[in-house]
Amino acid sequence: MRLRNIKGSKEVIAASPYVVQNPEDYKGKWSELFHNNHPLHIEIGMGKGQFIHTLASENPDINYIGIEMYSSVLYRALEKQTAEEKPNLYFLRFDAKYLADIFAEHEVDRIYLNFSDPWPKDRHAKRRLTSEGFLNLYHTILNPDGYIQFKTDNRDLFDFSVETAENSPIWNIKELTYDLHHSEFLQGNIMTEYESKFVAEGKPICRFVLSR
Repeated sequence: MRLRNIKGSKEVIAASPYVVQNPEDYKGKWSELFHNNHPLHIEIGMGKGQFIHTLASENPDINYIGIEMYSSVLYRALEKQTAEEKPNLYFLRFDAKYLADIFAEHEVDRIYLNFSDPWPKDRHAKRRLTSEGFLNLYHTILNPDGYIQFKTDNRDLFDFSVETAENSPIWNIKELTYDLHHSEFLQGNIMTEYESKFVAEGKPICRFVLSR
């Protein structure tokens, strides 16, 4: 779900020191941006940023990049960062299909996908962030020991994602639940804005972890 357009959001993003304006320049050397060699975790489609802000606060020895396509959504995440600056967190306004242009092979240590756009029409299946094309892309940029964590309330998208992973010669489903908040995997879970809302409404949250 997209926020209404926020007037001036593009200008704020362009001027923000927390948004990397030239990500292609950091391919293979993101450690230079953070001035350390800590692990690099990314969230694709971060929404308003509650999840990645919490991670960055709780894990100062991990570097985080939040990726979001829509200016009005990224603007909300920037409001949080402006209020409480975290040196281990930066943002990109970027389309995930070009990830290989900004991350070198095996440069990323973990990928988070939270409540991604389900793209429900069959003709749009390739746009889903858990489609075969995207899973192959993640394989390129992700460290061999890294993994992908995916959460959604959309059962159709989850079933599609499970089937895609099971048919892949690359990926193995390490953890899987169709009701996260009544499962053995809940400990340490950090909720997104959407997740908090859906759990309050009694909707089950599906989650899996993919490894090689």
